[in-house]
Amino acid sequence: MELSSFNFLQQQDLPVGALYMVATPIGNLGDITLRALHVLNAVDGIACEDTRHSVALLQQFGIHKKCMALHEHNEIAGAQAVIQRLAQNERWAYISDAGTPGVSDPGARLVNEVQKAGFRVIPIPGASAVSSAISVAGSVMLNSEGRFQFLGFWPNKVKDRDALIQELTTSHKTSIFFESPHHIRETLLLLAKALDTEHQILLGRELTKKFEQIVSLKAADIPHWLENAESLKGEFIILVAGRPLNTEERVDHSELLLWAHALEPYLGSKEIAAVLSQTLKLSKKEAYQIALEVKTANKK
Repeated sequence: MELSSFNFLQQQDLPVGALYMVATPIGNLGDITLRALHVLNAVDGIACEDTRHSVALLQQFGIHKKCMALHEHNEIAGAQAVIQRLAQNERWAYISDAGTPGVSDPGARLVNEVQKAGFRVIPIPGASAVSSAISVAGSVMLNSEGRFQFLGFWPNKVKDRDALIQELTTSHKTSIFFESPHHIRETLLLLAKALDTEHQILLGRELTKKFEQIVSLKAADIPHWLENAESLKGEFIILVAGRPLNTEERVDHSELLLWAHALEPYLGSKEIAAVLSQTLKLSKKEAYQIALEVKTANKK
């Protein structure tokens, strides 16, 4: 079916002199969005992390546009070239090799330069390994009540790696990171050694692709899983559950009220709740109840 038959796409505003950050599939071509196709057909040119990869992707959908290489090694210079085009009232898109630009991919410097030059940057959302993995994480996300921290790729330097392991073992948020097939065995064995035996992780391999694999494990089960794994090829995403709160870690109710009273003259209820939740390890619901209690008391 032609895109022109979708009237809602034709009604969308596509301002000139704007950069469109377009998410592309992370493996399954079926995950391209109608809006992404509409934008890529409408722009004057496309900046790509790898033009060879992107041209092949675009040809799958019958899109033939002038492409410009813009990757981590030329991002600033590439941004200036894009800005010159935007100054001529052209529309340009940026696509990385897979997924959402700027998520462990180039894009942040490009966006920064374009915005500093006074041009609009418009997100065109789509596939993301992070959100895909979270949607099937289940118990791995329960302790953190939906909160998580994305840590990019697992570091290679020992010092950085040790710091990250310390963060994983103490954080109350679910920690999410990427790993390559070359280091996945070593990384998983490090996690098995560092985490408590019952600590839960979710391992995703080749998400959205033909040989997609999603496995929930306890840290103690990691060595056995590695011994029997069918394959360690492909790109991996790992979710490490946040550490559950212990009762002795909880702050006394009276102390919570003191905190909230101190913040009340300066912040609204939602902002107070956010501060309490992040700094005192409260659930969002409990923190908001404390904030409302203080606000109500001060109105009397």
